[in-house]
Amino acid sequence: MKSKTLYRTLLILVLFIGCNESTEIHKDATLFSKGEIITNENFTGTTWLNMMATPDSLNTMYAGLVTFEAGARTNWHSHPAGQVLIATKGKGYYQEEGKAKQIMLLGETIKCLPNIKHWHGASQNSEFAHIAISDREKGPAK
Repeated sequence: MKSKTLYRTLLILVLFIGCNESTEIHKDATLFSKGEIITNENFTGTTWLNMMATPDSLNTMYAGLVTFEAGARTNWHSHPAGQVLIATKGKGYYQEEGKAKQIMLLGETIKCLPNIKHWHGASQNSEFAHIAISDREKGPAK
């Protein structure tokens, strides 16, 4: 009876250690690559774009992972169809014209209303990434 208890205890210990080691190995893994550096005038600082879904003749929606180096951000802009932002890394900000700046943290979602001027980007001390989702049916960002 003692040997069965000992074997069970050892099995549980091995499983526990194995699960912990697996978590440690993957804790810094990223789901998506940063993509390509953005070179247009719609951003300040260094930013990257990984276009995850592009609009086409069947679906006018698009989604892209935007990664901002610390202190980088978008310029003021608006989207005719609105925009959804889902924070995936670091600490960032979102601000609508005439309103206070909001902090964005991992897992938080912001719904930008159509034609509302806003900006979003990284805090001064943290790289920040978000998935941006919008629709081009009513036109591009302006």
